[in-house]
Amino acid sequence: MGAFDVIAVRKQFPALGEGAAHFDGPGGSQTPQAVADAVAQTLTSALANRGQLTPAERRADGIVRDARTAMADLLGSTADGIVFGRSMTQLTYDFSRTLAKGWGPGDEIVVTRLDHDANVRPWVQAAEAVGATVRWLEFDRGTSELDDLEPLLSEITKLVAVTGASNLIGTRPDIEAIAAQVHEAGALLYVDGVHLTAHAPVATSYADFYVCSPYKFFGPHLGVLSARPELLETLRPDKLLPATDVVPERFELGTLPYELLAGTTAAVDFLAGLGGDGATRREQLNDSLRLVEEHEDALRDDLEARLKEIPEITLYGHAARRTPTLLFTVAGHTPAAVAEHLAQAGVNAPAGTFYAYEPARRLGLTEGAVRAGLAPYTDQSDVDRLVEAVLTLVRSTN
Repeated sequence: MGAFDVIAVRKQFPALGEGAAHFDGPGGSQTPQAVADAVAQTLTSALANRGQLTPAERRADGIVRDARTAMADLLGSTADGIVFGRSMTQLTYDFSRTLAKGWGPGDEIVVTRLDHDANVRPWVQAAEAVGATVRWLEFDRGTSELDDLEPLLSEITKLVAVTGASNLIGTRPDIEAIAAQVHEAGALLYVDGVHLTAHAPVATSYADFYVCSPYKFFGPHLGVLSARPELLETLRPDKLLPATDVVPERFELGTLPYELLAGTTAAVDFLAGLGGDGATRREQLNDSLRLVEEHEDALRDDLEARLKEIPEITLYGHAARRTPTLLFTVAGHTPAAVAEHLAQAGVNAPAGTFYAYEPARRLGLTEGAVRAGLAPYTDQSDVDRLVEAVLTLVRSTN
């Protein structure tokens, strides 16, 4: 495995030249120049609907194929099982409605209190529409770990939806163990990998459906779903009559955004080049993301230790396995006021519930909290600036 060079990485992000310390990556990472170039080059090249007759048609077709292959390499899946959509939320709504065609009264689905609402509400609403029952998997407020899933599973369980990592507190459930339980019960597993994919190597073969968003790992704004092609063949989504019935295209409604797909391929290539070794892009990606994980976790541990030394700060999220994501409040200050103070100090760490409606309620955070999410371009000086800005706020009121 190679070496991770954060100085070299930071040079690839023009936005960092504006001077802010970015802890807002969980909401969307900054963009490297290579991704912007790929998007711009595609937009200024001749394009047409996919085909093989003209150079413009062939270019569009090649962009789509390259993006499917790139995402399959990142996720450890197959290109024929990669579906593109406007967002993870849109894809999950589409698939919840499609899957619910096979549900009815007497069937059950399981959702969790740990998830982003995009992996909760589409399933709840789809189940309610057909009379299926929703069961809830809780998490422990002290450890931030999910409760035991086994008591909720039975022969009438149709699907379990769970996060790969909480976008609010970073908890990383043992998805492979959950998958074994779900499949033993004969149900399907739908994994929200939006927050996880940016921070660790992933292999999605354990999930029946795995969704993520390239804009969390340096790419453009769109969503990606990975599933086995043979599973996709069994699903009949609503679509236009003349639209192709071929998998995975049957799930992609309308013309794909070629420029965003080109940017997605560039983002995957960028990730692969973050110090990883290997003969294949998949091997390089796994190596690079291990290096990223080590870099981010070291900075998170330092930041967390220093924040714990400040009596006025309350930290949330204590799972043994988690992403480099810290959630905190400051006594005597609303989360919004803390975020505003940080922004004035050039530290971008937003406040809110971040659409993690259920876990925020479970933690009693009706006003939300401040979230500090680390990224591959985060360095020690960013951490120092965040800590100093918090200390300045605390001292101003003591």
